[in-house]
Amino acid sequence: MGYDRGLTMFSPEGRLYQVEYALEAVKRGTLAIAFKAKDGAVLVVHKKISTKLMDPSQIHKVYLVDKHVGVAISGLHADARILTDQARLQAAYHRLSYDEDVPVATLVKKICDISQAYSQHGGVRPFGASLMFVGIDEQGPQVFTTSPSGTYFSWIAKAIGFKSDECQDYLKDNYSELKSLEQVKTFAIKTLVKFVDDELTPETVEVGVIPMKSKEFTLLDEDERKGLLAAAGKEAAKDAKAKDK
Repeated sequence: MGYDRGLTMFSPEGRLYQVEYALEAVKRGTLAIAFKAKDGAVLVVHKKISTKLMDPSQIHKVYLVDKHVGVAISGLHADARILTDQARLQAAYHRLSYDEDVPVATLVKKICDISQAYSQHGGVRPFGASLMFVGIDEQGPQVFTTSPSGTYFSWIAKAIGFKSDECQDYLKDNYSELKSLEQVKTFAIKTLVKFVDDELTPETVEVGVIPMKSKEFTLLDEDERKGLLAAAGKEAAKDAKAKDK
């Protein structure tokens, strides 16, 4: 009783309830999925449009951090925006200091240092958002996630946000080895369709890709997203027929 009223107060079990509440805010966010491929990495995110009066083109869940790094957000949008801006600043500081692209792991650590600081001081609250980074550096394609607690992990395939636990179980069973970038783009959309309750359209999906060849993160345009949705629909139909047989 009362252990959730102060951020700096541990419960008798050693838990920080305010941090756990922030993690719950992430689980209620929009679903974002990232994949590491043989020749790049892919981010796909669902944009939830609560009313037809909203302009989908002005709602963004995927951002460019640096030319070789992109990020998807889940949780409280305002909190995630601040952390994304900090990631851009850290990438710029690194280039100014060392005249090179910031390694993805180094950038993720910097952001998690900021998140951790907001979990141990009175008068503040944890960031209610998680970031999913994809990029390419000297280590090759990279996928990282951050947590409101300040922890981070590297992944081959990862989902955050709404229904992320069920989606992660699906990825464990269906993404055991790295595929090509082209295969992963279609598979990512098919996975998103499987776990999003709303009907997906090119306006409600954002896709970011970074190929090994160019090492530059780009967002796919509406026509490309429409093509991926059509390809994912065909694959899903084939899988359904095969299952019936």
